[in-house]
Amino acid sequence: MDRTATMITTLLRRFRDHPRAADAAVAAAVFACCVPGSVITLPGSPLEVPYWPGMLLTGISCTALLLRRRRPRVTAAVAALCATIMAALGHVLTVMLLGPLMVALYSLAVRTDRKTANTFTFTGIAVLVITALLSGPVGDPLVLTVIGPVAWLLLPTSLGTAYRLRTAYLEAVEARAAHAERTREQEARERVTEERLRIARDLHDVVAHHLVLANIQAGAVARFLNTSPERAEKTVTELTATTASALRELRATVGLLRHPDDPDMPPHPAPSLDQLPGLTASFRPTGLIVSLTIQGEPRALSAGADLTAYRIVQEALTNVTKHATARTAEVRLSYAHDRLVIAVINGGGTASGGSVSLRGGYGLIGMRERAHSAGGRLRAGHRPEGGFEVVAELPLGPFPLEDSAAKETTAG
Repeated sequence: MDRTATMITTLLRRFRDHPRAADAAVAAAVFACCVPGSVITLPGSPLEVPYWPGMLLTGISCTALLLRRRRPRVTAAVAALCATIMAALGHVLTVMLLGPLMVALYSLAVRTDRKTANTFTFTGIAVLVITALLSGPVGDPLVLTVIGPVAWLLLPTSLGTAYRLRTAYLEAVEARAAHAERTREQEARERVTEERLRIARDLHDVVAHHLVLANIQAGAVARFLNTSPERAEKTVTELTATTASALRELRATVGLLRHPDDPDMPPHPAPSLDQLPGLTASFRPTGLIVSLTIQGEPRALSAGADLTAYRIVQEALTNVTKHATARTAEVRLSYAHDRLVIAVINGGGTASGGSVSLRGGYGLIGMRERAHSAGGRLRAGHRPEGGFEVVAELPLGPFPLEDSAAKETTAG
């Protein structure tokens, strides 16, 4: 049994690899089966025509089957014409006589559309049945002249249509699977890109914040070194703490690029609003006094929104340290029923005496991108009463804020 199955599988594979040989084998097999059909008569009725015209017409029909892959319509037309001529000569329309036409109609249904296959089939049935009724004796049974030809010719058309539809369905399923695979790969690439952008923003915020503080503290050390050694020593200590904090945050941020199972990279908690007191205190060595005000009932944010809020405050205060002449700033957290409003305000001008450019750097761009990524919005600009403010609104729920594009001031 196993050997027989193996032989059949091997034979089918060879036929699939050599379609012309398969078509020739099918034509030869159909001819061998249909030759007896040219000599079949009704019981008790002698054959009124010689057998050779039927064999010749059967050979022509089977030869046309060699074109059934490339010219299915021509093949079906030739087979139907030969069958009609044999019916006109008085041959009985048995399944053996109709064999070439059945194979031709099956190939036509597989390789064309349903309308074409049905048109050829019903036209051939009508022509054959009418020819058989007009050419045959009056007493011929209807099962041989009508019912039989109709059933035998509808069968291959139905099977061919079913096979074509099944093949189309499988191709559609494979196409959807391939599309889904490509979509998954694209989504994975997009997630990787978004993660890289987020890490880049984190690195920008961490480096900018701590380098600004370190630069100011290093300048203070240089000023106090000769005039006030005690203050210089204190500032050096603060500088050491600043650089240590920078290294910790850089290690935590770069650790996101490492494998999560790496034993050399222990996990570090992400910054959050709970750490704002420490953040505001870190600016005191630079001479900037930051006040923190909380309005409303504090509510928990998602991890991403919490980190976003912290980074926005950090970047805004860093910008105050770099650009503003004022030595005071205020951070306000206002909790509403559906959002958290973060405002970072300073009341002084810029270090150069001009206005802060809203289009010249990446700090405001990064803050805005962070707010958008958390479903919120951000605006920044000069205050009518003087100074500069950065205001961010972040949702407290899972849904983004509405109409953010319409209400946002274009800046940065």
